[in-house]
Amino acid sequence: MTTIGEEDDILLYLDQRRTYLVRVEEGKRFHTHKGYVELGDLVGKPYGSPLKSSLGVTFYALRPLVRDRILKTDRRTQVMYPKDTGYLILRLGIASGSRVVEAGTGSGALTCALAEAVRPGGMVYSYEVRPEFQRVAASNIDRAGLMPYVELKEGDVTEGIDEEDVDAVVLDLATPWLVVPLAYRSLAGSGVFASFSPTIEQVMKTVAALRGQPFVEVETVELILRRINVAENRTRPETLMVGHSGYITTARKVLGQTS
Repeated sequence: MTTIGEEDDILLYLDQRRTYLVRVEEGKRFHTHKGYVELGDLVGKPYGSPLKSSLGVTFYALRPLVRDRILKTDRRTQVMYPKDTGYLILRLGIASGSRVVEAGTGSGALTCALAEAVRPGGMVYSYEVRPEFQRVAASNIDRAGLMPYVELKEGDVTEGIDEEDVDAVVLDLATPWLVVPLAYRSLAGSGVFASFSPTIEQVMKTVAALRGQPFVEVETVELILRRINVAENRTRPETLMVGHSGYITTARKVLGQTS
């Protein structure tokens, strides 16, 4: 769709640091420190249209991308940053038609990114032990329009994974090393294991577990993203940056024992 409709989400853009994910409704006002905007005025207009606030400040109505939704989700847990999510999806090699097991769901931010990658022919099976987190995730995934490509499952993957011959298993939980043997059984040949861990101790245990199973290409990376302020005669890196967020460990399943 190229035009904005009633009940559509938009990303209301003021500047690089101030954006708002809101739903368009006739008669609804959205209040900001720069005045309020009449969201109903956007109905029928193309995405990217300007919208003046009551104080005469210009906002722009952008179509929300998955990365916008990740950063704007209703959170009960820490979400993975887009810098990590984009690299992870590339490492997984997933596309439309892929089947992916995820644990834990958390707020559903990574779930949305995975579902966007595998739709319309694929499916994400997302496990979460905390039902209160799963309810929040369901709301976020549904708002993104991605629920047809997600099956939310309440359960502990350290006790078992129902799915077989999946293309990838992705873990964002405290003890990923406990899931490695179960992930191996769940994966198809050449399928990809991935885990996201905030501490190096978690990584060490996970890598040791992977090396005890027939996995190859075992690799751990940390991604650092630094923005650059660009202005004539004073271009330089931003003073503040997102430094450490976590370590990404990936590996690929092979058949038989590795040397």
